[in-house]
Amino acid sequence: MNLNDLKKAWENLSKTVNLSPIRTEKQYKKMVQLADMLSDVIASSKKHSLLDLFELVSELIRAYEHEHFPVKDAKPQDILAFLMQEHHLKQSDLPEVGNQSVISQILAGARQLNVRQINALAKRFKVSAGVFFERA
Repeated sequence: MNLNDLKKAWENLSKTVNLSPIRTEKQYKKMVQLADMLSDVIASSKKHSLLDLFELVSELIRAYEHEHFPVKDAKPQDILAFLMQEHHLKQSDLPEVGNQSVISQILAGARQLNVRQINALAKRFKVSAGVFFERA
């Protein structure tokens, strides 16, 4: 690994995207916008070349939200259940996530959301994908 090459690549990337911990609401909004664009491009692909970048951006968003918008003990399935209730949706209303059986397993906590499902839910409910990642 050549550190000079790495430094140049990082400087070029930094000019386009500030891939660093989010410290301000303005940075947060830009990062959410980037995550939305990446989600649209990646769609349901499990091997897209930008998938790792999407996951890094989602983690930065998650860290900022955890610090600034703490949600005590909210699990992804609880958030999904809340959003479904707020939007008056049944399990069968989310075919982009899976069939009714899959949704039932997710809501019961017997199955975790995968990246494709997280992207679909974030897009549908217009929320950050980070809200659907399991918190430690």
